Amino acid sequence: MKVVLFCGGYGMRMRNGTDDDMPKPMAMVGPRPLIWHVMRYYAHYGHTEFILCLGYGAHHIKEFFLTYRETTSNDFVLRDGRTELLSTDIASWRITFVQTGIESPIGERLRRVRHHLDGDEMFLANYADVLTDAPLPEMIDRFARRDAGASMMVVPPQSSFHCVDLGEDGLVGGITAVSELPLWENGGYFVLRQEIFDHIPENGDLVADGCARLAKRGRLVAHRHRGFWKPTDTVKERAALDAAYARGDHPWAVWERDGATAGATGGTGARTA
Repeated sequence: MKVVLFCGGYGMRMRNGTDDDMPKPMAMVGPRPLIWHVMRYYAHYGHTEFILCLGYGAHHIKEFFLTYRETTSNDFVLRDGRTELLSTDIASWRITFVQTGIESPIGERLRRVRHHLDGDEMFLANYADVLTDAPLPEMIDRFARRDAGASMMVVPPQSSFHCVDLGEDGLVGGITAVSELPLWENGGYFVLRQEIFDHIPENGDLVADGCARLAKRGRLVAHRHRGFWKPTDTVKERAALDAAYARGDHPWAVWERDGATAGATGGTGARTA
């Protein structure tokens, strides 16, 4: 299945200043940017055809892939001045780079790459800045069996704040952590059918317009995930992921946990760089 990645926003809470034009998916976690980790997740499950919805700072993303060095994250042998790769990351990937506008909402970005989907009944979509260990095949299979237009992965609230049950007399009746409330947040991992395009207007949003309209028609399903899920909306969140990676704590790297396969990650065995 094709994977649409939204990677054209400003990412204001991740920027270091007005002169910083690095898009959020290019923020580093370990030796690679966020977008690479997200793409490796999908590739591990055999989904290696990507459509990148570019916008702000697009040249950074293009340059990263145009000058990609497999030796950064793969073992290799150096012999007689030549590099023989023992495994590869992106050799089997097909990546389509599409400029979808600087100010475009996510729904409009999706509309602008529709023709690259070749009319596929189902496809995947992602914000390109959220990491998870969610079981993607299960998510897809459940949706495929449902008569629905879209599936949205949902996660428990991530806030560390507490909600207060306050009476009219000002007395507090109880305190509950937000994470313990019977609420769910949009987790940013979508399985979509072409039907979604019937509900996104020009310059519309994927969730507020497309998914909301499907929900009103009873055609939006949710995949609950209580496992690992971390966003990177702020510098602090990105730094926490980077520190965890340095400690060897990276549960989102399912390609390491499950063992990479040749079809998913570009193959193994020596090849000359």
